[in-house]
Amino acid sequence: MPLDKKLRKMKLFLLTHAKELDRKSNTGTLAVELLGDKVKVVLWERTKPNEELLRVIKQGNIALVYPREESELLTQASSYEAYIIIDSTWQEAQKIYNRSPYLHDLPSVKIQTDKPSSFLLRRNQKEHGLCTAEIVSELLKSNSQSELAEVLEEKLHDFMSVKQK
Repeated sequence: MPLDKKLRKMKLFLLTHAKELDRKSNTGTLAVELLGDKVKVVLWERTKPNEELLRVIKQGNIALVYPREESELLTQASSYEAYIIIDSTWQEAQKIYNRSPYLHDLPSVKIQTDKPSSFLLRRNQKEHGLCTAEIVSELLKSNSQSELAEVLEEKLHDFMSVKQK
């Protein structure tokens, strides 16, 4: 499946909590499997931010996918070339955000969907919250990549059915 020009430019950074790397329920791996080098897993370290990520942030045209009050809806957001997704539990994501001042001034987008999350592998899920693979799927759709989004959603469905057994 060839990537169109818009997707060739798009880069996703999964700012990942160390605990998430060992979780069998991590759906960020599905995005990496499908999109390869379009997705970069960045280990979050509180006292040592990733240099590449800081460089990309400094260049601009990057947004944080995070539901803040001032976040734009993804459907209304400008077309950014890069997105940061915090890949962890909701509780860890909030800590990562709060303890990472370099994320605070970034433009942010939020995803609003009527479709409930299909991710049911963890407790304490945020109402209307999506897992990492679902977020990536929505980003693909917003970049006119519905076919790839469908493939990712199928991968997530298969992943969920195996994990729930």
